[in-house]
Amino acid sequence: MTSLFQILLLILDIAQFIIIAHIIMSWLINFQVLNLRQPLVASIWDGLNRLLEPVYSRVRSILPNMGGLDLAPLVVLIAVYALRIILINNAAVFL
Repeated sequence: MTSLFQILLLILDIAQFIIIAHIIMSWLINFQVLNLRQPLVASIWDGLNRLLEPVYSRVRSILPNMGGLDLAPLVVLIAVYALRIILINNAAVFL
């Protein structure tokens, strides 16, 4: 069962990394540091959007309209951190 606990923590770590990479990449694209006309940048951006958009759209449907401010990535990142804390605090279940 310890292996299952470690696998769940690994999945949450990967999700956290992907969300942070998506946030940083969106900033770099908006500040025109990265250009979506480059094939590598466009393919990474498209992959991250395809991976995260289903999660973000569910969160956006719950959040109020904030104009141009998108808080969905922040809410999802906080949820990942919360799940990690819950798993660590209940680690005795897995032992």
